[in-house]
Amino acid sequence: MRMENYVDILKQHLKTSVRKLKLGRKWVFQMDNDPKHTSEVVAKWLKDNKVKVLEWPLQSADLNLIENVWAELKKHVQARRPTNLTQLHQRCQAKRLTQVKQFKGNATKY
Repeated sequence: MRMENYVDILKQHLKTSVRKLKLGRKWVFQMDNDPKHTSEVVAKWLKDNKVKVLEWPLQSADLNLIENVWAELKKHVQARRPTNLTQLHQRCQAKRLTQVKQFKGNATKY
């Protein structure tokens, strides 16, 4: 993803999400220090839109719990050994669809 794409995502979703989550005015935005997140273009947009950003250390897997989630996801995807996107989709959906059938269309853990 390029920094311009990231700004577009922020423009489209950040303020809408804040409203939907009813965060009020005292919310703080957190992001990692990926270069596209810390670029001048992004910093300017955040400043112009008065977004308060939480300062965060570089590559702190112990603090960035999402990194652990990504690692687990990667491990599970690799275990299914897909060779293309179609296989990836099919292999990830099988368990999910089984649960949907089991719960007769009601909520599942997915």
